[in-house]
Amino acid sequence: MTDSADPSVRRRQFVQALGLAGAAGAAGCISTGGSTDGGSGGTNTGGGGSGTAMASDANGWAWNIAARALANAAETYNEKKGANVSVEEMGGNTWEQRFQTAITSGSGAPDFSAIQNYDVTAFGSKNGLMDLTDRIDEAGVREDIVKGKWETVSVDGKDYALPWDIGPTGVFYKRDRYEEAGIDPTSLKTWDDFIEAGKQLPDGVAMVNIPTQEVPQMWRMLFRQLGGQPFTKDGAVNIHSEESVRAVQLIKDMHDAGITKRIEMWSGGWFTAFSEGTLASIPTAAWMDGTLRAELPDTSGNWGVYKLPAFEKGGTRASNRGGSNMAIPAQISDKGVVNRAWDYIEYAMTTPEVQNTMLQEYGLFPSLTTAYESDIYDEELDFYGGQPVFRLFAEVAREIEPYRYTTDTPEVQDAINTEVGNVLSGKKSPKKAVKDAAQTVADRSGRDVA
Repeated sequence: MTDSADPSVRRRQFVQALGLAGAAGAAGCISTGGSTDGGSGGTNTGGGGSGTAMASDANGWAWNIAARALANAAETYNEKKGANVSVEEMGGNTWEQRFQTAITSGSGAPDFSAIQNYDVTAFGSKNGLMDLTDRIDEAGVREDIVKGKWETVSVDGKDYALPWDIGPTGVFYKRDRYEEAGIDPTSLKTWDDFIEAGKQLPDGVAMVNIPTQEVPQMWRMLFRQLGGQPFTKDGAVNIHSEESVRAVQLIKDMHDAGITKRIEMWSGGWFTAFSEGTLASIPTAAWMDGTLRAELPDTSGNWGVYKLPAFEKGGTRASNRGGSNMAIPAQISDKGVVNRAWDYIEYAMTTPEVQNTMLQEYGLFPSLTTAYESDIYDEELDFYGGQPVFRLFAEVAREIEPYRYTTDTPEVQDAINTEVGNVLSGKKSPKKAVKDAAQTVADRSGRDVA
């Protein structure tokens, strides 16, 4: 799932609106997805957590490839269960606007929805999402999900979503560019190695791209690689920590070494740079696989992947970028509809075969570790010159550290974006920049600085 920039202003307005609306308003409304007589499609008996009746119908929302993956899973589910589960596809921004509006107003929400990591806290903390803790416990899947994923769906000890995909990281690279420059990817153990290798590339070819809108995501990936937490357990702002200074310093070092470009991500020029080889590599998440295959089919066989370089020899080479989950809005009051929605969510998220289909067809890497037992993770993929890249990402996934999201995560992204820009323009040192970023977040959120 793409790790796009957080729509910060809109999310702040949403959180404020929910606070005014109050928990009762959000939780007490009836969904458009079903009626009190058991949903638009009637009821039948089945699991659904407590074994009570389930409505035949349930409708969900998701964006882009997430929606397509869920719709594909729904077809199989409907055949198995004699149900009528459907998924509406919309663009990411459209989903964000419609979902926030529905949760804020207390009506009009879907029966279930995909939801990104940073949104779970915003929606769950204001009672916009249903507490799924008991259902998750009953399903017995806690040990089957990557440990580092659970904190992203938890608010005050309650789980408001079931984990779906994650973004285990690696460096995608163009084999021809590396070979021509004499760069051996297996020798790039540290970020210092990465920078020195980038200097070997010919003029006009950059090792890495760091466009303006990409900075917060790159910082978070590096910060998380070091085990950094943006907020302490008691909620204080912590983005001025040593881990944050090191992450910003690395971005500055790459920029100062002259190995970077600043091309707008996802633009035509960005794809062209990879197609023509003026960009040699991109440190990002496993979901980039689906994008590369879809948008750059002519480059098949010319790609490879290696783990993120460590900050020091022997250091961790694992991090995460992006990811999503499945939730049920708290306003869905029809228990038959809720049971059907949960039954489908549990099926789609905890069935290894379903998750692996989503990986193969849509590039969505599962957080379900039982899926990693499949032979597909060891398949030699033609697109990557015969490299079994899924196994590499599965290894990284198990090593991902938890990350603490809060309702003020968008403030962190905004402040980091501004202050790293000040570092790259020479106005501030990394230490000064992250200190100022922390104070900005504290001022805007009313939190203390750790």
